[in-house]
Amino acid sequence: MHRAYTEAAARGGIHVLCEKPMAFDEIEGEGMIAAAEKAHVKLMIAYRLHFEQGNLQAVEMVRSGKLGEPRIFTSIFSQQVKKDNSRLKKNNGGGALYDMGVYCINAARYLFRAEPLEVFAWNIKSTDKRFKEVPETTSGLLQFSNGRVASFTSSFGAADRSVFEVIGTKGILKMDPAFEMAEALKAEITIDCRMTKKVFKKRDQFAPELVYFSHCILNNKEPEPSGQEGLADVRVIRALLESAETNRPVSIPQEKVGRRPDLSQEISKEAVATPLRLVKAASPGAP
Repeated sequence: MHRAYTEAAARGGIHVLCEKPMAFDEIEGEGMIAAAEKAHVKLMIAYRLHFEQGNLQAVEMVRSGKLGEPRIFTSIFSQQVKKDNSRLKKNNGGGALYDMGVYCINAARYLFRAEPLEVFAWNIKSTDKRFKEVPETTSGLLQFSNGRVASFTSSFGAADRSVFEVIGTKGILKMDPAFEMAEALKAEITIDCRMTKKVFKKRDQFAPELVYFSHCILNNKEPEPSGQEGLADVRVIRALLESAETNRPVSIPQEKVGRRPDLSQEISKEAVATPLRLVKAASPGAP
C-alpha cells in the first residue's frame, strides 16, 4: 500500500516518510517519486540505520582507507517468524528478502558507496507450513566494480542473527550485532592483527528519523535517504528474485543515486525506557 498512500498524500500536499522497502517493484517506486516531485513534497525512505552511530562509523572506517581497499562484504540477518505473520504473505510483498535482506543490500551499497553491476540468488524452499507462500531463506551474491563482491543470507526460519563484515586489503571490520534496535551494537576492527572493539549503546532509532525529516521540511532540504535511495534497493531485490526464478545472473541498470549516508547524519536519542503498548500491531516475532 506504500504507493497508494504516498500518491494520495502527495496530492494533498503532505510530505511523506515511507517505510522500507519502498515499494513492491520499480514501477511502484518510480510512480511514488514522480508523484512527490509533481506535488513538490518531500519523500524520504525510513532507513533508521542512516542515522545510527555504529553503522555510520563503519561507513567512515571504510571510507578512511584504514582497511585498505574494500573487497568483500558478507552479512546474515535472520529470525524465527511465527505462523500467520503478515510477513509470510506473498501478495503483501512478504518474505525474508523484502523484510530483512533489504538491510544487507543497503549496507553493502552504503559501505561500498556504489551500486551492484550483477546479482545472483537462491530461494530456499521449506516443508514448514509457515512458508507456503514465501521462501524460508534467500541468499544472494552482488558483484560490484573494482573487484568487490557482497554476499548475504536473510531467513525467517533460523535463530536470531544480525551481522556484517567488510574485508579490505589491510583490515577487517565486523559489526555484530549490526542491524538491531533492541540492544547495543558492537564493532570489531582488525588491522595488522591488532583488534579494537567498540560498543554503541542502545538508542531510540526512530526518533532521529522524525527529527531529520522535520528538519528537511522546515529547511527545504532534500532528504537522504531519498526516494532514489529506496528505489535502488527495490531494483536490486527485483533482480535477485528474477535470478532465483531463472537460476541465472541478472544485470542491474546503473542509475544515479546521489548522496549516500555519512557521519554528519548521526543523531542520538535515548532509548525509550518502557516499551509502549502496540495498537493493532505486533512485533515481528509475534503471532
